[in-house]
Amino acid sequence: MRILLVYCHPVPESFAASIRDEAIASLEARGHEVRLLDLYAIGFDPVMGAEERRRYNHLPAEHHPLPEHIAHLRWAEGLVFVYPTWWYGLPAMLKGWLDRVWAPGVAFSMPEPNAKIGPLMTHIRLLGVITTCGAPMWWSYVVGHPGRRTITRGIRALCARRCRTFFMAHYLMDSSTDTTRRNFLAKVRKKLAKV
Repeated sequence: MRILLVYCHPVPESFAASIRDEAIASLEARGHEVRLLDLYAIGFDPVMGAEERRRYNHLPAEHHPLPEHIAHLRWAEGLVFVYPTWWYGLPAMLKGWLDRVWAPGVAFSMPEPNAKIGPLMTHIRLLGVITTCGAPMWWSYVVGHPGRRTITRGIRALCARRCRTFFMAHYLMDSSTDTTRRNFLAKVRKKLAKV
């Protein structure tokens, strides 16, 4: 499978970078072709300006302002997101990527009146999230796991009908230890060995 790994963390030596590296190694060991999209490393601009927003609903894919990102999405058969959960959700950089790249004509078709949007990412058969959370698991569930729901429900609705999803989180990241981090990387390795 061709897997696009979307990575979002500003600090090169973060634990998220270790997760990214483990995910890539594990997926490649399984025989997948992995392409890394590191949003901070490429200096992605997450801000949608006024003119882009004005054209958003009716902008043909061939005139999209980020054609290289559309090419990544069209290449992929699977998507794995690696990011830190901040304030229970996606980092602004990643949310901006979704806002700007997963656009009408690319990720979905705009509906006619009284109709539903049409999914255009039906070639995506795998959707995964590997994240870190400062909060404990129970509190993340109380708050509603907004980042998890954005990807495994919202983005999932635009993918293949039988798209498989997975979600993994290292909770209590702020009080993590070498042991908890090592154990989490082992879980990542085990999970991705079955993908």
